[in-house]
Amino acid sequence: MKIEICSMKYELQKTDAQSKARAGKMTTDHGEILTPIFMPVGTAATVKAVHQRELVNDIKAQIILGNTYHLYLRPGLDILERVGGLHKFNGWSGPILTDSGGYQVFSLKDIRKISEEGVKFQSHIDGSRHLFTPENVMDTQRIIGADIIMAFDECAPYPCDYEYAKKSMEMTHRWLKRCIDRFDSTEGKYGFSQTLFPIVQGSTYKDLRIQSAEFIAEQNREGNAIGGLAVGEPAEKMYETIEYVNEILPKDKPRYLMGVGTPENILEAIALGIDMFDCVMPTRNARNGMLFTTQGIINIRNEKWKDDFTAIDETLGGYVSSFYSRAYLRHLVKCDEILAAQIASVHNLTFYLWLVGQAREHILAGDFLTWKNAMVKQTMQRL
Repeated sequence: MKIEICSMKYELQKTDAQSKARAGKMTTDHGEILTPIFMPVGTAATVKAVHQRELVNDIKAQIILGNTYHLYLRPGLDILERVGGLHKFNGWSGPILTDSGGYQVFSLKDIRKISEEGVKFQSHIDGSRHLFTPENVMDTQRIIGADIIMAFDECAPYPCDYEYAKKSMEMTHRWLKRCIDRFDSTEGKYGFSQTLFPIVQGSTYKDLRIQSAEFIAEQNREGNAIGGLAVGEPAEKMYETIEYVNEILPKDKPRYLMGVGTPENILEAIALGIDMFDCVMPTRNARNGMLFTTQGIINIRNEKWKDDFTAIDETLGGYVSSFYSRAYLRHLVKCDEILAAQIASVHNLTFYLWLVGQAREHILAGDFLTWKNAMVKQTMQRL
């Protein structure tokens, strides 16, 4: 008996007349996602320092991300399968996307070996040896139970020479075929549907990116991703790549730019037709005292905030951003209080979700480009 209930659906609601920005709606068995959207990163079954109630009430997250590599190692597939998947394990009732673990595995340069079969690697935790293949990565993500699962790919380093990028892309395409075969021959385990997104690769070489985008589009999956960017290349090269890849990827399906990025990156990518984003920046930078606000960037450690008793960012609303003062948060940071990381993380994620939400509103209103150009300057200035 087929367990899948229905495939993810996507409705393109409006395209901006002056740019390629889009407003849309994705529908999964765990709820709707209004795009453009930012996905908080919950690497190890948690968005660091953030309660689920804050994800819902303050941050207003619609979908979160989990990491296959980390979840595979801890708590392990046995625990996740016994509890009924990641939703039941971490208590998040909305949609979840899992990456394939490829980026983490390939970042373990000295303790992994790539072959046509897959990737052999050593755990960064205890040195134990493991093998990821396109097939078992599909099985692993089935067990984790994400709504959207990613194909197993190689994220080529930047910079890399043309021949390496070409061979890596071609292997990624062969792996994708194996992912699709495995995914289509298996079923979800927990009574809801799952969707597979392929990933465009090709480093910063235009002909390779075009070839990869064409191959990915031909697979006719419910959504597509662009990987291998924001890995050190100049921002303008990233935007250029997005522009010609999005000319090829289907307009009636969501486009996910993996691992991006700064508020400026997100706004410019939205203008180029990207719908989905994820990045560790808002939470990682929060733990280091960097706040993203509607007026600009704050280093809360600086002396100038010592007696600033105004709210962190009244514009955002929400309990955390409008209740706690900058002076109080600075005090917590300087004292190394755990609460500092929590407040700053909730605030930064609230800002990121506010930003993509405002982008959507301005796309629907028809004045996105004017708003975007002003907001890029405003949000990236140092206060």
